[in-house]
Amino acid sequence: MKFPRLPELLNQEVIRFEDRHPKSKSQSTNSSGSLLAGVPMPWMKRWAGPFPIVAAKASGGTITDIDGNVYVDFCLGDTGAMIGHSSPDVSIAISKQSLDGLTTMLPSEDITWVADHLSHRFGLPKWQFCLSATDANRFSLRIARQLTGRSKVVVNDWCYHGTVDETLVILDENNNTVSRPGAIGPQVNPGLTTRAVPYNDLVALEAALKMGDVACVLMEPALTNIGIVLPVAGYLEGVRRLTAQYDVLLIMDETHTICAGPRGASRLWGIEPDMLVIGKTIGGGVPVAAYGMSQHVAGLVEALMKGHDLDVSGIGGTLSGSALSAAAMKATLGNSLREEDFAISIPLATRWNEAVQSVINHHSLPWTVQQLGCRAEYWFAEHPTNGAQAAATVDDALESFMHLWALNRGVLLTPFHNMALMTPHHSEANVDKHSDLFEEAVKALLA
Repeated sequence: MKFPRLPELLNQEVIRFEDRHPKSKSQSTNSSGSLLAGVPMPWMKRWAGPFPIVAAKASGGTITDIDGNVYVDFCLGDTGAMIGHSSPDVSIAISKQSLDGLTTMLPSEDITWVADHLSHRFGLPKWQFCLSATDANRFSLRIARQLTGRSKVVVNDWCYHGTVDETLVILDENNNTVSRPGAIGPQVNPGLTTRAVPYNDLVALEAALKMGDVACVLMEPALTNIGIVLPVAGYLEGVRRLTAQYDVLLIMDETHTICAGPRGASRLWGIEPDMLVIGKTIGGGVPVAAYGMSQHVAGLVEALMKGHDLDVSGIGGTLSGSALSAAAMKATLGNSLREEDFAISIPLATRWNEAVQSVINHHSLPWTVQQLGCRAEYWFAEHPTNGAQAAATVDDALESFMHLWALNRGVLLTPFHNMALMTPHHSEANVDKHSDLFEEAVKALLA
């Protein structure tokens, strides 16, 4: 659907953005002298607007920038702050631990508590720790190749599992696995390491597995980083059946799909993976990740964990499972991401979802809304069923306008797509503020 006024409206919002953020603009200019592209991390360039806003403080479900603008934050650090910013429980825990030592390269009592908790929560008995889901995924792939003696991994077309070389892939027009647009300096042709298959396509998955050289399937239960794409009926059960049939390990990456509920999407939907990865969400803002495995897989891995060369196995890191990480995870898991927390945040996402859909219906727009637990998102198209369909819906100008309209009026959405994440620290009034702004933006486009 075309909106003739979009260029004019987008330009107005850019001007409004610059007027409201003079200190952020100045800081961004100064930062360009020492920070690559003016930002500490490339993804920060994805925010709508000519420069990123600079945060001064964050608490609960809000962020305040250095110009004094206050935002309802529906991004929440792209799940890194899913429990809310500046959790008192986490703050107290890491402050206390800082007085007793942050890292010793020795186990702590807290890390055993965390492993026991994760075993109970996710149903996998043995766990290891690292600093990011990227590392957890990378280590899981190494383990899968070692245990199976096979070289290939299978992922979904347009998936995202962090900065893991084997997973930055898509299918091209000839159905070949190639590097994803934007991937910088892949070390080898990804077709040598990976087979990409469309999400929700069991025929393509079986064709990839029956070649006999696949070590594992690494996937999210629902796609999230190309937008929310949910499984069709029977798809995940089919994935589990096929991986078992072809003796291929199934690794579920729940880093983002933990939004479905306290045990993640795979357990909610009755899928039992061989390995499971969970990242930033469980650290309350402190860099952490964990990967768990079944008893069978753990037994095989433990047989490898011996000998003089264990420290150069390609798995682990000096700060992995540190006392600081353990304290943060214990405080996060013990006081948040519980049933009672999702009982607040999921209904808020439903309220967000229903309000946006009501506006879409009222104006007869060819748009749709999707929800996964406490996360919701609107699309400029019908619901996609795979990553390629999702990627085809992207409209950069329209997306930038919708983001800027909300941002300029005090609401932050996740800069990737049109996604909102809820925390128990949000309120119905916060959700309704976005709903009102969404309707105002649509009316401006249609005027």
